[in-house]
Amino acid sequence: MSKTGRNHAPQFKAKVALKALAGEKTIHEIAAKHQVHPNQVTQ
Repeated sequence: MSKTGRNHAPQFKAKVALKALAGEKTIHEIAAKHQVHPNQVTQ
């Protein structure tokens, strides 16, 4: 069985987390822009 998920670089994760903490956009907007699930943004 192969792995189906994607691995994101730490720099990418930090960028998305900082945008979420800034509070300028909703979690759903950030997730859609970066093509990740909203649950991943909140984690």
